[in-house]
Amino acid sequence: MKITGYELFQVPPRWLFLKIETADGITGWGEPVIEGKAHTVKAAVEEMMDQLIGLDARRIEDHWNMLYRSGFYRGGPILMSALAGIDQALWDIKGKYFNAPVYELMGGACRNSIGVYSWIGGDRPSDVGAAAKEAADSGFAAVKMNGTEELQYIDSYRKIDEAVERVAAVREHGGKYMGIGIDFHGRVHRPMAKILAKELEPFRPMFLEEPVLPENNEALREIARHTHIPIATGERMFSRWDFKPLLEDGYVDIIQPDVSHAGGITEMKKIASMAEAYDTAIAPHCPLGPIALASCLQVDATSHNAFIQEQSLGIHYNKGSDLLDYIKDKTVFDYEDGAVKIPAGPGLGIEINEEYVREQARKGHNWKNPVWRHKDGSIAEW
Repeated sequence: MKITGYELFQVPPRWLFLKIETADGITGWGEPVIEGKAHTVKAAVEEMMDQLIGLDARRIEDHWNMLYRSGFYRGGPILMSALAGIDQALWDIKGKYFNAPVYELMGGACRNSIGVYSWIGGDRPSDVGAAAKEAADSGFAAVKMNGTEELQYIDSYRKIDEAVERVAAVREHGGKYMGIGIDFHGRVHRPMAKILAKELEPFRPMFLEEPVLPENNEALREIARHTHIPIATGERMFSRWDFKPLLEDGYVDIIQPDVSHAGGITEMKKIASMAEAYDTAIAPHCPLGPIALASCLQVDATSHNAFIQEQSLGIHYNKGSDLLDYIKDKTVFDYEDGAVKIPAGPGLGIEINEEYVREQARKGHNWKNPVWRHKDGSIAEW
């Protein structure tokens, strides 16, 4: 099972796919990317893969430790995303080698399906009431939306009122028991986050996501004292060591590691187990492609504290190419009664349409997130 080669495919709308080849003819796919930094992650993957050529693809734990620990500088979004995609592809190979889904190699599944939610409203949230009704009519039991546009450290109550009105519309049109995830997206600073958390409480959201930027996680203590709404964060945290102080503080109810950013399947499973010990739920972040989603579902299958899964079908970023376009059997991600079944095929449980991948890679992409500014000209958090 020697690793003999690899290929990287930068494909629309904003993804990077990795294919690893072995001497036995078994190939595996991974999705190593940081949105907006695909070129940079691609270079990191190339540096890491040079160290794996000729090695046994099945020694995943050893490869993970070698790629992480043998580097004097480690961690962070770029290196951990590169490592994540490699790790996913190695698990895909190992599952195919044993003709079993990855979750069987991780102790077996503790669930057959998991809830999913649909994104509504876009970067600058609008028309969320109608979108919530459409999601409910399509069978989704939960949605997620951006809570606000840009906010200053101290901003107008007009923006608070507008955010509240949008969430009220979702509750009205989505129904009394629709789950509503409200993503602050790191756009909100501590003073306004406290106000919003209190004002949004009557609508009983499923969670408040990233109430503040992860570099300001200490503020979560104060925000948690102002609300009973579950607090979620973690998409911009990249290892179990990043999550350790967050879990020890005990002010977060849901963590959201990203399997394409936080070291892959190997690391995300360890993060999930750590969180379980602190009675904390996981709702993995995944506004990405089919390989990332399949990888998330393999971890969800084995994690008792997983309760809902993000997915990107129809998300506002997926213009031109969407989640299902890159896989052959599109029924593998069928959503029914607000949930998706865990893929049961070998490896990650999906078959990549390689012809389509190569066609789209010729188009490529250079996706960048927008640069926002406040009215005074200062840079705003996107």
